[in-house]
Amino acid sequence: MGSYTSMSHRPVQIAGYSVGPESPPFIIAEMSGNHNQSFERAMAIVEAAAQAGAHAIKLQTYTADTMTLDLAHGEFFIDDPNSLWKGNSLYSLYQKAYTPWEWHKPLFERAKELGLIAFSTPFDFSAVDFLEDLNVPAYKIASFENTDLRLIARVAQTGKPLIISTGMASLVEIEEAVDTAKSNGCGDLILLKCTSSYPAPPHTIHLRTLAMLKERYGVQIGLSDHTLGNATAIAATALGATVIEKHFTLSRAEGGVDAAFSMEPEDLKNLVLDTKDAWEALGSKEYTLSEEEQSSKVFRRTLYVCEDITAGSILTESHIRAIRPGKGLPPKYWQEVIGKKVSQDISRGTPLSWELLETPQVVESH
Repeated sequence: MGSYTSMSHRPVQIAGYSVGPESPPFIIAEMSGNHNQSFERAMAIVEAAAQAGAHAIKLQTYTADTMTLDLAHGEFFIDDPNSLWKGNSLYSLYQKAYTPWEWHKPLFERAKELGLIAFSTPFDFSAVDFLEDLNVPAYKIASFENTDLRLIARVAQTGKPLIISTGMASLVEIEEAVDTAKSNGCGDLILLKCTSSYPAPPHTIHLRTLAMLKERYGVQIGLSDHTLGNATAIAATALGATVIEKHFTLSRAEGGVDAAFSMEPEDLKNLVLDTKDAWEALGSKEYTLSEEEQSSKVFRRTLYVCEDITAGSILTESHIRAIRPGKGLPPKYWQEVIGKKVSQDISRGTPLSWELLETPQVVESH
């Protein structure tokens, strides 16, 4: 394995957003082909992502010809009965799913107007050149391209932050991708744990590998999430994910190449809020009480006098109870105070203190 300098705690700046442990997870809405070849729908997806509170919208930059050959037999045809895309040739599928390149600029400009970061996944050198002309702030390498080291090198040479999905990759292949990116000038690299099935059942995700990726490669880690719902993304946040990417559509019922495993606007809004809550709940490694919790201490159980007592009486178990609120001695002193003589008359409902007893004051340790 290569020698890696840890970047896992250093923020990655993407168009003004500080991606890292000190910020809520960077939420990327992946449009993919859910525009259904409608520019108006693509624009509406951008606007809905911004309204839901996502930090970024991501496109995919390719054409059917840059992805595959115009063949419809053998390995170029999808006949897997479990595939969402059964019955399509690869070429016809990418014709349906690709985002026309002339759409990129107006979609990026609209995103910027709405405060939404826009970038893309390139699939060949021509797409990188095109996206460089649009001055995208970051790049994503898809799981199916994470073994294309020439493409990774070309993207790394732009000097932009790079996010790589690890779907289907072995540790050797991940190491090759990381080494290629870093040796070609990538200083800001994020790895996304990904399970490349659509949709992905939760038991296939293996989130415990997040910590291993972070430690092994010294990079920030995140999740490219193809599960349904937000539970996996929330769990990933709790395990240190700084980036969450999920496919996004306006309506699953309206169909689309990726609609079956895509979020709708309300889902995305909840994802943003839930992962932020999970991130806030992580808090500090120091064991301290919050201000809110400090104020609750007054309602702890403590020792109170539960019947009137005259000066000089010997304190018995019938005289005191451990009850709320928290103004008296802690209940741990029960045995110590029993049998002590009281120094003055005490009324029922008085919090028990050392000053009320004829005994040296005990100094509590903290």
